[in-house]
Amino acid sequence: MSIKADKETLLKLGGSTKVAELLGYKDKQRVQNWMTRGIPAKVKLQYPHLFLNPNIQNESAA
Repeated sequence: MSIKADKETLLKLGGSTKVAELLGYKDKQRVQNWMTRGIPAKVKLQYPHLFLNPNIQNESAA
């Protein structure tokens, strides 16, 4: 998956603040950094229902 696809996934999930809340992270900057660096593979594997879900990745933005 590309950085662009990771960014789109984060946006479809509600943005960096929402994703940080979903993951239980107090520091949203960590997730914000993924917009430019990509989502770490370790995180994708820890939360496959969010980041490896083809339904989220294939949905058109609302």
